[in-house]
Amino acid sequence: MKIQCFFRIVFASLLLVLLSGCVTTPRSGPAALTGTWTNSLGTVWTMKSDGTFDVVNPKRHIWGNVTVSGDTVTIQETGGKAAKGCRGPGVYKFSRPNENTLTFTLVKDSCKERIKNVTLPWHQK
Repeated sequence: MKIQCFFRIVFASLLLVLLSGCVTTPRSGPAALTGTWTNSLGTVWTMKSDGTFDVVNPKRHIWGNVTVSGDTVTIQETGGKAAKGCRGPGVYKFSRPNENTLTFTLVKDSCKERIKNVTLPWHQK
């Protein structure tokens, strides 16, 4: 009887561990980016599940589209007050080191202001 009770406890514990792994934050794909993020410059970046984004910082208000493939994102501004040389796309690798942090590594981008802003750590608001 004690052995049967022991196995029930072990089974229940294993089940809880497996289920808790199912509710973790996505680490790649569009869902990993969805949310409102802020960085140390005071920029607020809202990325929506439909692939659109909105950026507000003290100097600019920009919006556009993001395309995600695995852990790579292409950022394309479609409107707003973009800085000089920032009309083309920017490509970055991204990671989610923890539930509330999002980081980007430059792959290719000709926009210096976007690089400076995007490559800072972002924290979920």
